Amino acid sequence: MKRQYIGFTALCLSLLFFAAAMEAAQKGATGRKDESLRRGENGATLDPRMLGDPRAKEAYAIAKEIPWVLDSIYCFCQCEESPVFRHKSLLSCYVDKHAAM
Repeated sequence: MKRQYIGFTALCLSLLFFAAAMEAAQKGATGRKDESLRRGENGATLDPRMLGDPRAKEAYAIAKEIPWVLDSIYCFCQCEESPVFRHKSLLSCYVDKHAAM
């Protein structure tokens, strides 16, 4: 379980850094961020200070900086299809402790 968590966290961080780089390149080119692909998550990102694990804190801090990017990415843990979670996008995992599990 812990190995899956580390892998999930590493994948999330990689996606976030890639998305931040893409957003910075796009913002530099157009002067504004593109929100046209957003999937509709309106919840606020969970405060990273509420988490104990430093890696989770870092992931949540990055998610808080670029929510429009995460809201345009399909959630790869398939919680969108889950009758329990019904997430709209990857950003939905960061409005609660789901991404830190």
